[in-house]
Amino acid sequence: MDLRQEIQKRRTFGIISHPDAGKTTLTEKLLLYGGAIQEAGAVKSNKIKKGATSDFMEIERQRGISVATSVLAFNYRSKKINILDTPGHKDFAEDTFRTLTAVDSVIVVIDVAKGVEEQTEKLVEVCRMRKIPIIVFINKLDREGKDAFDLLDEVEQKLGLKVSPLSFPIGMGYDFKGIYNLWEQNVKIFKGENKQKIAETITHNSLADAGLAESIGDAALAELKESLELIEGVYPPFDQQAYLEGNLQPVFFGSALNNFGVQELLDCFVDIAPPPLAKYSDKRTVAPDESAFSGFVFKIHANMDPNHRDRLAFIKIVSGTFKRNTPYLHVRNKKKLKFSSPNAFFAEKKEVVDVSFPGDIIGLHDTGNFKIGDTLSSGEEIHYKGIPSFSPEHFRFINNADPMKAKQLNKGIDQLMDEGVAQLFTLNLNGRKVIGTVGALQFEVIQYRLEHEYSAKCTFENLNVHKACWVSTETEENDNYQDFLKVKQKFLAQDKQGQLVFLADSAFSLQMTQQKYPEITFHFTSEF
Repeated sequence: MDLRQEIQKRRTFGIISHPDAGKTTLTEKLLLYGGAIQEAGAVKSNKIKKGATSDFMEIERQRGISVATSVLAFNYRSKKINILDTPGHKDFAEDTFRTLTAVDSVIVVIDVAKGVEEQTEKLVEVCRMRKIPIIVFINKLDREGKDAFDLLDEVEQKLGLKVSPLSFPIGMGYDFKGIYNLWEQNVKIFKGENKQKIAETITHNSLADAGLAESIGDAALAELKESLELIEGVYPPFDQQAYLEGNLQPVFFGSALNNFGVQELLDCFVDIAPPPLAKYSDKRTVAPDESAFSGFVFKIHANMDPNHRDRLAFIKIVSGTFKRNTPYLHVRNKKKLKFSSPNAFFAEKKEVVDVSFPGDIIGLHDTGNFKIGDTLSSGEEIHYKGIPSFSPEHFRFINNADPMKAKQLNKGIDQLMDEGVAQLFTLNLNGRKVIGTVGALQFEVIQYRLEHEYSAKCTFENLNVHKACWVSTETEENDNYQDFLKVKQKFLAQDKQGQLVFLADSAFSLQMTQQKYPEITFHFTSEF
């Protein structure tokens, strides 16, 4: 099979939402329909409480939230589908923002009762900015929630999207009877009580089916017909080109926990979602069907297998084919590396692959060569843009709680910072280490992982910092810059890459510093 055919077979997408909208459950059910798992793990009955397949860090199982992006793949209708399940919690948003650089489309999950929530707004804004094609899945229809039309209005107003419903619910909560599939023009009746396996559904191929009124009742059928007329009058018909350009968003309704509406979503997704797309680098736009290989690191995960202390760099392949045991150029380090066991993923299961194609996500065993944003190529010195580190919002000193384990602590901090869990700053004045995170919950994750993965204990101490800004100037010799270094020395630090960072203690102090030193530029992301 040639490269173009392999590219056309692939669909790489991310699932994003506010916490607890059912994102991880939906991921599982997609795997269930793809035949990748036989039984889902998200069953919460009195006796059983299994963790979801894609949550494989111990802390995720304890807290019931995803704190790291997981990569899963399965085959469905002769397509290879790669899913990136992202954390919904705002404290882990940076991981999600970076993941959005590696996807070609996204599915946004919305809770039928809560509607559009704050975190969803932020993430969709990033997708809109990058013109990523979006499909909306309104979840948990088996629960009482907002009216379907009110939800569609909310999605349009709060998220700034232009929606085109491709399925529509018949009733909701206790009255939930099924779904009308506008994409395939049929009705699925909700019967399933089996949440773990795919349940049989009753399908009516048209509204005129004799048995339909019997299945859902005359009143529900009349209401459905009225709703469909309203949809036709108010919402634009689905246009695939407008969807691919990011100008129109199809909407599906369903209940992931009950496996309902998921297959309709998956079938339509396979038909309309884009194959791997071209990506901008600092020199040119790289097309996926170019013969030369290139790809970039969007995530690093230490200790995927705690017994082996292994560290994996997740690489999204942009162009060409990646072959095992072939030397590739690490653009930042300017050295050739080759990999004997590149991994493809299925949640906790990994398998070694000989060849991978654009759109695929592979895991490379890393001994510390990679950092997030690095590019690998067949030889061309290009750098993929758009994977910055953001300025943290919470800062604390990190102290060693067990002097006998200083080596383990340093190694642990070093590896977790490479993962992008948080950022490390070392004060110029006294060499004390400061951890900066986007969300406060990150400190808990760092403390937990240092203890359980590196046998190192730490404590945190509050530090009054408002913002971390990366500093640059045209020439370091000028008096203005030298004066800044002298006057602000107690607020200066180095990041992990040795770049100078100014830790402003308040918004006022930052503003005054910017005015006093006009020849210095203060950056709020590390990519400048």
